[in-house]
Amino acid sequence: MLARQRQVYAKFQKILDALLLGSAWWIAHWVRSRPQIDPESIIFPFSEYAWLLAIIVPLAPFVLELQGFYLRPLLYSRKETFGQLIRAVFWLSVAIIMALYFRKAEGARGVTLLFAPIGLLIVFLKEETMRGWAISHLGRNAVRKRVILIGTPDETCDVERRLEVGALGDVEIIFRVDLSRTPARDLPRLLHETSANAVLVAPRQIVFGEIEEAIQACELEGVEVWLLADFFQTRLSQTSVDELSGRPVLVFRTGPEASWQALVKTGIDFAGALLLALVAAIPMAIAAILVRISSPGPIFFRQERAGLNGQPFTMLKFRTMVSNAEQLRQELQRLNEMTGPVFKVTNDPRVTRVGRFLRRWSLDELPQLFNVFRGEMSLVGPRPLPVDEVQRFDDPADRRRLSVRPGLTCLWQISGRNDVSDFKEWVRLDLQYIDNWSLLLDLKILILTLPAVLSGAGAK
Repeated sequence: MLARQRQVYAKFQKILDALLLGSAWWIAHWVRSRPQIDPESIIFPFSEYAWLLAIIVPLAPFVLELQGFYLRPLLYSRKETFGQLIRAVFWLSVAIIMALYFRKAEGARGVTLLFAPIGLLIVFLKEETMRGWAISHLGRNAVRKRVILIGTPDETCDVERRLEVGALGDVEIIFRVDLSRTPARDLPRLLHETSANAVLVAPRQIVFGEIEEAIQACELEGVEVWLLADFFQTRLSQTSVDELSGRPVLVFRTGPEASWQALVKTGIDFAGALLLALVAAIPMAIAAILVRISSPGPIFFRQERAGLNGQPFTMLKFRTMVSNAEQLRQELQRLNEMTGPVFKVTNDPRVTRVGRFLRRWSLDELPQLFNVFRGEMSLVGPRPLPVDEVQRFDDPADRRRLSVRPGLTCLWQISGRNDVSDFKEWVRLDLQYIDNWSLLLDLKILILTLPAVLSGAGAK
């Protein structure tokens, strides 16, 4: 089954499981309210507990997904399926108990106790029904794809091995075609003889003209063509299919793709920068006054930094050094403690007394909220480096840290901040962030940044 088809199937399953577990809560209340259960107890009407459906219905598929429930093949081990269901129903019951406790609702203990076994039984019966359908003749015809595989013998063997592991039994290779021996014009005859549902093409050693002829033959027959897009060997890129001006495009991407999470991140950056700027308005005003009266020179330090994909932008900071700091840098180059193109010095003599205080508590970084507000930076992302330092990268792979918008804080900031002295380690942490990015990771970094800043650990 193709990934998109599997996603559609998983969405259907999630909706169905949410409705079934919501129904289990109603059934548990109906059973508990029967006089035969406990004639002396008082049970409130279901309307008193209906609000819990707003917790059970959306939470149920989420808890099941955490157990890997929707990554299983259809004919999965009954024992493992039952174990996943037990864990999911347990955590749902815990959520219900906590909701009842905080709302100080009474009289639902019996309903909660009945909900767990009823919910477990209903969803397990659904799984057994789906299993029975899958192994039936009708189910096998509906789920399993009968596929003709086109490619050289070496390629087809490799593809079949991968399908055995990754297709979970949803694909059956019914015929193999080597276009060097069997011309594409014979493909319609094979489609008629085998009643194939799809044709899978492994094109690495096939001429594109032959592939086009095979696709056109399948078009006339109304049969799907699956073209494996692994004819270019990549090390890091994730491949996806998109569309440009009505034409299909293969996209090779190593950074996070456009998604609802990326859209939410942009919204959080805009709203978060605005809110933090308002909250920090008074500290920023005080810092500006201290910078002005402590040493001659401008309040703000402006420097060209490398932004998204290396595009330069002017980053703002409160000035923490003497006004001729850039001219003095060459004299201090021998004291550089950071490997690679980056310049870092402990107890930098160019830093003013007020500047040292601002740096210790990261107050000098607050003006970068305006960079975030303007869309040049993000709240979380690799720290932006000066343009001249980026130009001195000796490893082209280091530039991949520029594939996302730079940020106020990142993994490097919460991993000892400036205690990281190896530039390669710095890049490794940045690439680790890029390769594992999610909104949850951003939230974790933001939460851990606060104690890192308040402790002043590693600040220079």
